[in-house]
Amino acid sequence: MTTRRTSLRPLSVVIGAGGTGGHIYPGLALAEALRAAVPDAVVSFIGTERGLETELVPGAGFRLHTVDMIPFDPSLGAKRYLLPAALLRSAGQARSVIRAQGAHAVVGMGGYPSAPAVLGARMAGLPALIHESNAVPGRANRFAARLTPHVAVAFDRSRTHLAGGARALTTGMPISAALARLAERSRPERAALRAEARRALHVPDGRRLVVFNGGSLGAVRLTGAAVGLAGLWQGRDDVQLLIKTGPRALADTAADLAACGGQRIARAVPYLDRMDLVYAAADLVVCRAGSATVAELAATGVPAVLVPYPHAPGDHQTHNARVLVDAGAGLLLPDHATTADRLAVLLGPLLADPARLASMAGAADPGPHARAAELLAAEVLRVAGLPLPTLEHV
Repeated sequence: MTTRRTSLRPLSVVIGAGGTGGHIYPGLALAEALRAAVPDAVVSFIGTERGLETELVPGAGFRLHTVDMIPFDPSLGAKRYLLPAALLRSAGQARSVIRAQGAHAVVGMGGYPSAPAVLGARMAGLPALIHESNAVPGRANRFAARLTPHVAVAFDRSRTHLAGGARALTTGMPISAALARLAERSRPERAALRAEARRALHVPDGRRLVVFNGGSLGAVRLTGAAVGLAGLWQGRDDVQLLIKTGPRALADTAADLAACGGQRIARAVPYLDRMDLVYAAADLVVCRAGSATVAELAATGVPAVLVPYPHAPGDHQTHNARVLVDAGAGLLLPDHATTADRLAVLLGPLLADPARLASMAGAADPGPHARAAELLAAEVLRVAGLPLPTLEHV
């Protein structure tokens, strides 16, 4: 999609997103869609010095401005009384960034940098849009939704938790262009990509691939259970495990696999950079239930065992997981029950039943996720008062 502006001033959009990849990656997908719609658009981000945005945003080629915001976190105890002052200070900083960038509109993608970005837009007299990615909204977006009439959601079920949610636009979750292309491939195209992906990921012929994905930083519980399972299944020739550990746990995980003999059927990696190849190759994914992961699984139709992070605010990962579980596309496994023995009992029959895996894959509702970045970009342009592009396939 492309559009032209009537103004000589380049389109400028500031996106507030930070903390975890679940907020940042959708923001980056939106940024790419905005550039595709308006090639000379200037897109920049507001974040903090503490989150993954310090690596992911510059790494994707976008400018990051930081503000001094603290988390919307009740565990702060007495320090929670510092929140109003921190919000006002960081909103003032955000307003300065917004004005310096000559922004036409501001987007809050969630995470605690999102609130000062939206408040800063209001202080600057500019329109703002929030996008809520979780089935149960986070505190920052619940606050920010009171500051703007422009609200978009990834999942319909989050509407009831947001001010103005009844009029929210359901765009789905913005996913990367590579994953969007995978979701829209025909069966023959996906079969060809599967063969290519399995070669790229070093999956031996005749083995089913189980991917353990603990989110942006990995998950100790999932990694430990995966290593234990590799030890239990080390003699099998029909299965391969791919374990995303996060960078800090890679060395220890590799050592643990060697110690238990699991390295014969399992490989640990710090990152999974090509998620399109991962989903194309995987027979089953064991993962946390962040909103981005749930949307990717729904769009690509990969069966999953979902292990929600038990300390997520509002238990939102369990609510996210229900999107897939209620449809029959996934199974829910509590964090405390995620052990090697429990996984062996649960995964063994699944991997031995291709028809059930196919049924789970077919039950996934792809929703609008594959087109979400374009849909959200079009809404940003509308909020900014620019001509809307023509969207194909929507």
